[in-house]
Amino acid sequence: MSKQGPGLFIAFEGGDGAGKSTQAARLAEALESRGLTVLRTREPGGTPIGEKLRSLVLDHGHGHIDAHTEALIFAASRAAHAAQVIRPALERGEIVLTDRYIDSSVAYQGAGRDLGEDAVRSLNEWATSGLQPHLTVLLDVDPAMGRQRRTAGNAAEDRLESEADEFHGRIRKAFLELAGRRSDSYLVLPAHLPIGELAATILARVDALLAALAVDSVGAVPSAAADGGGNP
Repeated sequence: MSKQGPGLFIAFEGGDGAGKSTQAARLAEALESRGLTVLRTREPGGTPIGEKLRSLVLDHGHGHIDAHTEALIFAASRAAHAAQVIRPALERGEIVLTDRYIDSSVAYQGAGRDLGEDAVRSLNEWATSGLQPHLTVLLDVDPAMGRQRRTAGNAAEDRLESEADEFHGRIRKAFLELAGRRSDSYLVLPAHLPIGELAATILARVDALLAALAVDSVGAVPSAAADGGGNP
């Protein structure tokens, strides 16, 4: 079994129905097969209070939630997630894979709800004390395809998933613009590609990241928790 090194933080982003959970699971399986400790988590959620906030902001039946309240609920959940789950795991030398992080708020509330991307990013950087992923994997999905995937088998959509395709189109555009501005720390992949092909490409990028940081296959990289965040 390989020796565990310092932590690595990877976020999976994309529109609803992009396949983020599937690819996070594939990556976790590949890394764990090497003897590494991997923590999979999600947003909103990841902590007891975060899961309660997830229910409030995503489930139907809680009445009207205005855009500012929505943004603050996501930021509150993320603050607990970063402090209670992500940073401690990185300090233990684990590899953290999160289904959504700050860029989801920038896209959904900043662009989708027209609150302003800079304002939403500033709020969330304050909430997380500047903790940033080493790599963000963006699975780019067409809104119509995302809805088709989400509703397969008559599955119910949550409060945000059920928004119109125009809303999801603004989110997709925002994600792609974010990735374009930070291409060194993003991996953008078309979500319609075969699952195995996507998984292999993501694993190759993670391996390249580890190699570029002059480490062996155990994943000993500079900890985002230790240096206060920032991309490598």
